Amino acid sequence: MQNNIGLNSEGDVNFSKSREKWINSLDNKSKDFLKADEAIFMKQSMSTPCMDVIVNAKGCYVTDMAGKEYLDFHGNSIHQVGYKNSYVIEAVINQMKELPFVPRRYTSDIVIRAANALANKTTSKDYKVLFTPSGTAAVGIAIKIARKVTGRHKVISMWESFHGAGLDSISVGGEYAFKKDMGPLMPGCIKAIPYNGYRNLIGSESTGVVSDFCLNYIEYIIKNEGDIGAILLEPVRATDTHIPPRSYFIKLREICDENEILLIFDEIPTAIGRSGEFYVHQNFDVEPDILVLGKGLGGGIIPQAAVLTKTKYDKAGDISLGHYTHEKPAVGSAAICATIDFIDQNNLLDNCRKISEHVKEKAKELYNTYECIGDIRILGLLITFEFVRSRDSKVKYEELAEKVLYKSLELGLSFKVSAGNCITWHPPLIVTKNEIDKAFGIFDRAIKCSLYNMYKF
Repeated sequence: MQNNIGLNSEGDVNFSKSREKWINSLDNKSKDFLKADEAIFMKQSMSTPCMDVIVNAKGCYVTDMAGKEYLDFHGNSIHQVGYKNSYVIEAVINQMKELPFVPRRYTSDIVIRAANALANKTTSKDYKVLFTPSGTAAVGIAIKIARKVTGRHKVISMWESFHGAGLDSISVGGEYAFKKDMGPLMPGCIKAIPYNGYRNLIGSESTGVVSDFCLNYIEYIIKNEGDIGAILLEPVRATDTHIPPRSYFIKLREICDENEILLIFDEIPTAIGRSGEFYVHQNFDVEPDILVLGKGLGGGIIPQAAVLTKTKYDKAGDISLGHYTHEKPAVGSAAICATIDFIDQNNLLDNCRKISEHVKEKAKELYNTYECIGDIRILGLLITFEFVRSRDSKVKYEELAEKVLYKSLELGLSFKVSAGNCITWHPPLIVTKNEIDKAFGIFDRAIKCSLYNMYKF
């Protein structure tokens, strides 16, 4: 679980000397824009201060004001089909010209096609759809559906999870930075132990033991708490790529069925192909009762989210689950259809799986070279390198992760630092083998330089 310990690590508050040094290294024009940004936007952890000013984003790359290009393996997890995808842009423009908005109480061909496209990508094809303007809103709707269907208001979610920044979603979320100073949250939210098993490429593993422990605790909560309507979790945690074994999900599905509890999967940052399957849960041969989607759903252009619910739970016709202004989003639906078409037509799931195997080979080389890499977790193009002071102790090496980030940025590679010591890559599905090689070349150099600078006398 998280508390205020380590809240000043990179990715949380970003007031580090490294961030300050990085900003000071920028050209004066960029620094002027950063000052203008700080003057008008509210400060918040994780988002401020900004580290650079970009003027373009295309494919796998972003370009800053000084003309420097970064290979972007961060992308806020929205660029599965690459930035500025011309196929998606054309579909969005055509939709804006034809029908930009569908007023409430009406429907249109494009929104029906988008909803069917999402349902048809599921294994069972047995889902109903609601669109929402954001992932946070989608999580809120999922919780409301579970309450309506089961008549029970309590939900089990996981420590360290993230489900959005709204008051209801931080109630079920597990990150301290979002709850700090917020006072009373939504009642009925119970935290369980997340799956945090080590799953590195060399094969040291205790997945079964960790899995059983986590599941036993969930069963303990159900037995002793009562009135549980739903279990909500990220099947693969996006921030640091913890990947439960298939047996974990099979047993979890059984637990939910035995207790008439709805299983909700939050795949907002991880679905739309980045795991190697269109939906993450398809890697584990289970289906949730409710599936929450967002981020890359809009093709990296339109903010768009959705809730998919098993058809048998379509039981809320007498209440307003969402009633959003954009609940039948014409332009967002065009982006959804174009994104799915582009993935299918270009065999991007196959590319994801092929590139993932190449990533694993390159990652093994790094693991065998650097003792500071304690674990590497990969599913498709969901990739995390965990930095530790020693593999035996698994003590976090946050200082090294921070230095590796800024050296990588200096060399032209952008990614996310999570949990203080985890470097996470989310490359787009269009990434090439050459771009992966380029990223590993930068990463290797960044680790080597950072270690040298930390230990030189």
